[in-house]
Amino acid sequence: MEKLTVVLQAGGESKRMGSSKALVPFCGAPLICRGLLRLGHIADELIITTNEPESLAFLCSKARHGKLSLCADVYEERSALNGMYTALYYAQNPYVAVVACDMIFPSAPILLAQRDILVATGADAVVPHVSHGYEPFHAVYRRETCLPLVKAALDDGQTRATIWYEHAHLIKLERQAMLEIDPRGGNLINVNTPQELAAIEQRILAGTMTTADGSMDSDDPVHVSSDPEHSRCHHPVCSYFSNNLISNQHKQDAGR
Repeated sequence: MEKLTVVLQAGGESKRMGSSKALVPFCGAPLICRGLLRLGHIADELIITTNEPESLAFLCSKARHGKLSLCADVYEERSALNGMYTALYYAQNPYVAVVACDMIFPSAPILLAQRDILVATGADAVVPHVSHGYEPFHAVYRRETCLPLVKAALDDGQTRATIWYEHAHLIKLERQAMLEIDPRGGNLINVNTPQELAAIEQRILAGTMTTADGSMDSDDPVHVSSDPEHSRCHHPVCSYFSNNLISNQHKQDAGR
């Protein structure tokens, strides 16, 4: 099986949230822990890109065998494209899953399927494509070919994460395909404000969470399953938070 690096992007400025998204409390634990809980078990290498490594160092203290590392942006100026470059730059494996830390239901089955499509087709990236366009931060990239394309875009003064896509061999993963891989849905839901965070947390705990195309305000909602066996993770970091920081009520949701 081809090795996969999973990179959780936590280097954004979080202006609308008002504080670090990675550390904002959500369902009984820092938000970054959702990504660790849901994706840690598929990662041959696990990286968090962050410009506040001292605040997240406690995660590494719980990891074993050096599987988890914290990496600051390669370039000082923050941008989505710089975060993408940093993820690919530090990854040690040929396939790199890049996932935003503010995604509430990142899907391990979908990321593995994206990796397998890359292996089978020789494409450069497999990227979700929904009503609002590409979602670059629940995608899997071929490091060898994508890294120089991202670097060239940065050297040209670009900042948008998808600006280099026109030069790459992309495979679109449409919404229906994602639902066929993981029928529970919701893998593109993210949060940007305290109000969004609180609303989703309340709906999760009430069992009324819905989504469509990862948007909170879509006109075409579908149910998001609360199956407790979904993406249950036994990585040491994840187990620590699952066992010590998440209440029994919240464990079911985190396991979804």
